[in-house]
Amino acid sequence: MNISSFDQWLPSEVEKSLTERLLQVQTGLTRRRARCFVRLWVYLMLKQQKQLIQQSIEALEPISGTVPCTHREAAELFYADTERGSDRAAGMMIDQLVKAGLVEKNFDGNTLVLRLRTVPELLQPSPTPLTVAAQPDDFNPRIDTIPVANCIAQSYSWLTQDMATTAYKITKVLRKWARDYPTGMRVLRRQDNQQPIGFYMLFPVASVSEEKFFHPPSSSLHLSTVSDDDPMTLATPGDPDCLAVFVRSWKINPQYANQETVLQFLDDSKATLKRMREDFPNLCDLYALPIHPSDEDLASVLGFQKTVQDPHSFLYWIYMALDQFLELDLEQAIAPLALHPDQGEL
Repeated sequence: MNISSFDQWLPSEVEKSLTERLLQVQTGLTRRRARCFVRLWVYLMLKQQKQLIQQSIEALEPISGTVPCTHREAAELFYADTERGSDRAAGMMIDQLVKAGLVEKNFDGNTLVLRLRTVPELLQPSPTPLTVAAQPDDFNPRIDTIPVANCIAQSYSWLTQDMATTAYKITKVLRKWARDYPTGMRVLRRQDNQQPIGFYMLFPVASVSEEKFFHPPSSSLHLSTVSDDDPMTLATPGDPDCLAVFVRSWKINPQYANQETVLQFLDDSKATLKRMREDFPNLCDLYALPIHPSDEDLASVLGFQKTVQDPHSFLYWIYMALDQFLELDLEQAIAPLALHPDQGEL
């Protein structure tokens, strides 16, 4: 098949949806690697069929056996939307996918042949988002801690494989935050069964910890570590030296994420930040740490800027002036965001 016409079989929205779904279930992937794997799967699937389908792809099919694929083919496939990458770069990308356990490679004589691991979550079309009535509410540690902890833990799936320990650690941290500063903790609650389908924590940072935002972000991870010591110190209400808010979590369950729920929860975040200014009158900085690659699009349309890249991981700090966020027309800002059931966190 002609790789130059590849995109007619894999529309950008389908590619994006499959990439986001892969990021939700596969640990250790960057967005670039996930996208390359999706494109490789579709290409090898079409190549194995030996005849082109008549309509675009909505879901993937298992690939049986091995399929030949040169580094030149992979380079054209992986770097079609950017300055053309080299055959060597494509080979290194395939090696990364091998390390992630998604691809096996062998040489059949002089030909590179690939076998792809089937990811069941990619075999079905994207699920239809659930539409339910929901309302922002205060976080209630007695009823919200366990469901919220399990939801947040999914965001750390690419950083740790011990999800049970991570979820348990998060339950302890949530209850401590609720004792120390409940004002910054809110949920998006279903009105029919009162279950939380979204959560955020806006954490006022004491001046002694501000320097952390200028150092590698991996040193400020807390929810996914074994230590009970929080690298960030919570400010005491009334502290005039508290200038920064750390968005420690902002997430809506993927199946409920749509323009309406995201806008609703962002509006509530604005209201909470305004209340926090009553406790900390000099607040002016807003920092976040995108834990999962699917966070990037929402942060970008809101206007967050990348500041410090971690030298040992794919983590990085992002920043936005608080005044700019409070003045933002949120409905207009998120309009370009094609939300589907795999987005909705920051």
